[in-house]
Amino acid sequence: MSELLAIGISHKTAPVEVRERLALPEARAADFLRDLRGAGDVHEAVAISTCNRTELYLVVGDPVEAESRVLSMLASHAGIRPTQLASAIYAHRNCEAARHLYRVTAGLESMIIGEAEVQGQVKRAYDAALAKETVGPLTNHLFKAALQAGKRVRSETAIAERQMSLPGVAVALARELLGDLDGRSVVIVGTGETSELTARALANSGGKTVFVASRRRDRAISLAKRYGGDSVSFDELPLALEHADIVVAATASPHLLLEARELAEVMDARGGRPMLLIDLAVPRDIDAACAEIDGVSLYDIDDLEAVIARNRKVRQGEARKAEGIIEEEIQHFAAWLGSLEVLPTITALRASAEQIVERVLRENERKWESASERDVERVSAVAHAVANRLLHDPTLRMKELRDDRVHARMALVRELFGLADEDGAADDGAAEDAAAEDQQLAEVRQLPSARSARGARRR
Repeated sequence: MSELLAIGISHKTAPVEVRERLALPEARAADFLRDLRGAGDVHEAVAISTCNRTELYLVVGDPVEAESRVLSMLASHAGIRPTQLASAIYAHRNCEAARHLYRVTAGLESMIIGEAEVQGQVKRAYDAALAKETVGPLTNHLFKAALQAGKRVRSETAIAERQMSLPGVAVALARELLGDLDGRSVVIVGTGETSELTARALANSGGKTVFVASRRRDRAISLAKRYGGDSVSFDELPLALEHADIVVAATASPHLLLEARELAEVMDARGGRPMLLIDLAVPRDIDAACAEIDGVSLYDIDDLEAVIARNRKVRQGEARKAEGIIEEEIQHFAAWLGSLEVLPTITALRASAEQIVERVLRENERKWESASERDVERVSAVAHAVANRLLHDPTLRMKELRDDRVHARMALVRELFGLADEDGAADDGAAEDAAAEDQQLAEVRQLPSARSARGARRR
């Protein structure tokens, strides 16, 4: 039977220098999922990669083997040994995997509890997997249900009210360090969603915003018009930096865009005037060595945790309400997932019982020489009735299972009754079972004569 497996890392388990090496931008994610599906028993796959996490949601035949393979492939992708990565990786199966995705989508696993952006990130990851045709029935149901759970959380709780996105936290940090931002020059490197959210957070600050296009100049011009700023090409970045008070970097580049040597030259040209650098990108856009340059203050995405912690207590009450909604929603998923296992398991169990009855009857048909055809029919009916009576109550109980342990319980039933191998390998012991049954039947048949013999000795 196939199982759902979620495996990944997040800001809770790995620092940014590890997360950036495991980042899977959309094009790279497509290649990774293709290689993963080609490597073994992976039927469905969706990859989520944000600044805070890289996670894979897989439908697999053997979760233990799949987990090992994913760990090896992620380590190879990151250029580190699997043993170094193992401590940062977490893995969840079936309903626990679904629960984790629901929590991610609702913003409960985010660095900023209740962040709104993550729901859109999950949807884009799902849409990308749809486009690449790596999803299937289970992941389709899972992601639709997770997105619905996220919508419920945001509509039925106040978890997103007065919420601060990472760009919002970056602006709050700038105000905390520099005071009033009125008249400050802010350079935003990148033109994606995070850059736009940063510009929006800065909109009423009175600062002068310059958008730097690393690739899409037309997008930079559009953002500049929308938020009353200017735009420059990436080649003009050094000149823009000479006048900047604050630099926010938020691109999807796999390479550093601002290195220490280049920034040192800029700082010389500025006469040592201080500069605040905030790197919101994963992988990072700004060389960590820039922090060692006089006059430079550098904060990356992990450094924002201190600012975020101050706002966390406000949301804890709403987070508890959100968790209640998640648990309600996960029970629906558990029931659906369990239904995929229960009916096939019941069918397989009853078919196995019928096969055992027919085999025992067939093996013993020559041992009833004096039985009439009607007697044989009666014996057959009784044998089938006994099998049905034995399975009646277990069948009802299996159909009534609704909790998130259904999958595990069905796996145990299949294992106990030898139903796990759908290719017939579970019947390898049939001959031995039949031999044991023959021995038992022989012993039963011998009992009357043994009693007679004892009675004769007593006489």
